Amino acid sequence: MNSIPHKTKQFLVLLVKLLIVGGAFYFIYNQLANNDKLNWQKFLVLFHKNQSAAGISFILLLSVLNRLFEILKWKYLVSYLHPISLGEATKQVLASLTAGLFTPNGVGEYAGKALYFNKKQTKKVVFLNLICNGIQMVLTVIFGIFGLLYFNAQYNVITAKTVTVLFGICFLIFGVLFFSKKVNIKGYSIEKLIHKINEIPKSIHKKNTFLAILRYLVFSHQYYFLFLAFDVDLPYLILISAISSVYFLASSLPTFQFLDFAVKGSVAVYFFGILGVNEWVVVFVTTLMWFLNVVLPVFIGSYYVLNFKPKMAL
Repeated sequence: MNSIPHKTKQFLVLLVKLLIVGGAFYFIYNQLANNDKLNWQKFLVLFHKNQSAAGISFILLLSVLNRLFEILKWKYLVSYLHPISLGEATKQVLASLTAGLFTPNGVGEYAGKALYFNKKQTKKVVFLNLICNGIQMVLTVIFGIFGLLYFNAQYNVITAKTVTVLFGICFLIFGVLFFSKKVNIKGYSIEKLIHKINEIPKSIHKKNTFLAILRYLVFSHQYYFLFLAFDVDLPYLILISAISSVYFLASSLPTFQFLDFAVKGSVAVYFFGILGVNEWVVVFVTTLMWFLNVVLPVFIGSYYVLNFKPKMAL
């Protein structure tokens, strides 16, 4: 089989890079420019009224911490294979975020990180990324369920009977998974998965869990403080329970990363509508969260994508 000439490989790599970066920026522009629910005039009036250098710096700091905790999670998890520097972990996380922007449920992120490693390590890298994202999802579910129960107790969104049925379904699913953990499908089983997870040192799992909790607290409270900046005056527990409910329900829906804020925005409009918050405020806060925690890192990640040098043949 004839190999692809070196110059052709270089051209194909450059083309893929440009498609990833170009696609990312196109989707960002498209969402910001064509969203008719974003009332920029109201936003500017409120911004000039409440603008504060300290407040803006604090919100930006939370965005930095949010991404930093994710980078540290990846750095510690990859140390199971071999140590990498904070700078290298930053490069891998931000570049893979850019690559996963317009793929279903951020699947491109897994491929993006794997490209920074030897081809023989691909399965291990994908598995570590699954662990990295998995603990964040577990925390989103746990905090989300408690938040949803508290919110529902205050506003009775769903009946007690429905809550009981939902919990019954959850217990049934866990029961089926527990009793079928030895069932082998194409060489894979839950028991093998648990064994693989246990192979990773407990110290790494502890760091991963601790950083995931910190990250959840950071981005949920960034959401909270943005609502305060938009003059939303609601009790802390009510507001934070609505936020955790939104993240839980929105994360349960399959979507593309670039549509993430639209999905969260739709769910948020429903929950905060019950609290009497104006729809335009909800849409703006959700869009700002998306811009601060996805768009800005993608801008930096684009640099890493364009400067990426593959370690394996195409």
